[in-house]
Amino acid sequence: MKKLIAGNWKMNGSLAVNEALIQALLAGATTPWGCNVAVCVPSVYLAQVQALTHGTAIALGAQDVSQHESGAFTGENSAAMLRELGVRYAIVGHSERRQYHGETDVVVAHKAQRALAGGVTPIVCVGETLAEREAGVTEEVVKRQLAAVIHVNGHCISEIVVAYEPVWAIGTGKTATPEQAQQVHAVLRAQLRAASPQADRVPLLYGGSMNAANAAELLGQPDIDGGLVGGAALKAPDFLRIIAAAA
Repeated sequence: MKKLIAGNWKMNGSLAVNEALIQALLAGATTPWGCNVAVCVPSVYLAQVQALTHGTAIALGAQDVSQHESGAFTGENSAAMLRELGVRYAIVGHSERRQYHGETDVVVAHKAQRALAGGVTPIVCVGETLAEREAGVTEEVVKRQLAAVIHVNGHCISEIVVAYEPVWAIGTGKTATPEQAQQVHAVLRAQLRAASPQADRVPLLYGGSMNAANAAELLGQPDIDGGLVGGAALKAPDFLRIIAAAA
């Protein structure tokens, strides 16, 4: 499968900065990219970035999606709304949503379900905290998180994307070694294979401080099919180097 490099802008950007970044990415694509590329932007900028990327090789992504179809849920965005704006991917269960907004495994599973029903591919995030890694329960944690999503979405689990993001490596400058990352990715791949005969269609992304310097080594691992990139996605030269490494 083609590798997928998805940038997560988090709560960053402005109209001027976004336009400059997208134009720089497109200008840097002197040849067709040999991988799939997406940018997951704050919801207020979805329409702007949709216009900037329309007809290009950059797919549009959202950073969250509601677990509800419609109704009295102030501040929420439904999968149908996202799809209408041309959104292809939606991040669900990012560690920051789990930590700061109390999202449970069950909520994440239903967000993935709602995204799939609305024609949007969920990028399902799983990962352990530093305390959990030091306690030796990394595999137990990520398998529990993914199991909830498989339980709710079993019949179409091959349509999702999974991102392993060790919480201790997000925004800290720390990165799992390629061997540590591959070990967890192999566990997730085996879990998906047990759930679906088409599990090998599911891209497994690494999401813990992937950058221009470490991308090639991480992406060279057998079960790492791309990256969910944070800070480096905000700098066109760095993001283009990661794309090149994936291609």
